[in-house]
Amino acid sequence: MTGSDGVDEKKRATLRRFAAVGAASPLTRFSESAAADTGESDARDAIVGYLSTTPGAHFSKVRDDLQLGTGETQHHLRRLEDLDLVESYSDGDYKRFVPAARFDGFEKNALGYLRRATPRGMLVELLSNPDATASDLAAALEVSPPTVSKYAGELEEAGLLSREDGYAVERPETVLLLLVRYADSFGERAVTLARDADALIRYDG
Repeated sequence: MTGSDGVDEKKRATLRRFAAVGAASPLTRFSESAAADTGESDARDAIVGYLSTTPGAHFSKVRDDLQLGTGETQHHLRRLEDLDLVESYSDGDYKRFVPAARFDGFEKNALGYLRRATPRGMLVELLSNPDATASDLAAALEVSPPTVSKYAGELEEAGLLSREDGYAVERPETVLLLLVRYADSFGERAVTLARDADALIRYDG
């Protein structure tokens, strides 16, 4: 449905929903002149809000989930990077985006792999069951053992997994925190893990 000004109402509702998050975010540091230099602050606020709840999203996902055009998305992301509100990084064939100055290199790597279904499933399973074997992971995720082996190698190379003695998540508290904090953007398994997170955290002392 299109409104009287020619803007799709579904798109408008999506932008407003994320713009409300973005406007309330501490990331929104537009000066009055920066906010007024175009009439497009709703789209920018929506991107800020979206990335606050879905950090590590790649370009196409930002564009599609916010129902923006390719050129429109490129324009706003470039402007947000110029304003030091958003930063991008390369992840293989993907260009991913996060709120600026919020995540270190390990966390960016983790977010990139958590945005992929099979690696995310492997990390979730290993956090829930640290003794899980490759066969256990394959069965739980309904994928082949070679698929598990392939992604295990990638996760190890990225510094997210150790294969010295079985499989072990590196910096598990950090990975768990990312999964819990952004659980809604990672799907049902992550939401379930978030509910049980307290039991998974090991405290020293």
